[in-house]
Amino acid sequence: MDFFSLPSRTKVGRVVPKNAFDEYTNTKQKKLFTECIKRITWTHKLSADTLNLDTKDIQEIQVFKVELKQKTDIYKILEIINKSIPYHIVFWVEYDQEAYISTASKHPHPTNDDVAVIDWTFTSDWFNKVNYSYVFNLKGSLNAVFKDLCVQLTGKPKLGKQSLDSILKNQQEVNRLKKEISKLKSALSKSKQFNEKVDLNLKLKKAEKKLNDIDNVK
Repeated sequence: MDFFSLPSRTKVGRVVPKNAFDEYTNTKQKKLFTECIKRITWTHKLSADTLNLDTKDIQEIQVFKVELKQKTDIYKILEIINKSIPYHIVFWVEYDQEAYISTASKHPHPTNDDVAVIDWTFTSDWFNKVNYSYVFNLKGSLNAVFKDLCVQLTGKPKLGKQSLDSILKNQQEVNRLKKEISKLKSALSKSKQFNEKVDLNLKLKKAEKKLNDIDNVK
């Protein structure tokens, strides 16, 4: 199944051995690959050679299909693969009739050319493989194609008006606020002093308002 309906000239169709990532994994992580992954296939390559699109910061986008032995979130495995390959990767992760999509914005490590640094990971919810709306809009440049897919994965179309850097900052702030809210709720539930409860509650309301303001960007 050509899940993204990409042009035939972008097709690769090459199985990637799970042990190809052994040098980036410890014993526990190798076990994860064995227990969770049925097969990894490099399905497509988007580049100046395969598409009539400009390349800027992003020279290539690789598409990997990851077939699972069980329905589970494999973010740790995807992180290992992402760090070991310099190009941007879009993962189609599937189990039975369900799938989800994940990709990460990243940049080269300042002192190690063999490792990439992940800025942020964009991931969809699980969906039915025959009924989904995610597409590659092959317009403009590979940077534009990648940003558009990231926007789709956020579920906030209006973010498309922003730069990718701004979108990353938006997502990072959402994550920071969620962690802050969780800590404040925990501290509030444990607090015994009235004045402390009032102070924590004010901080909680302020953080929740900030998060709500960001989340209302649809």
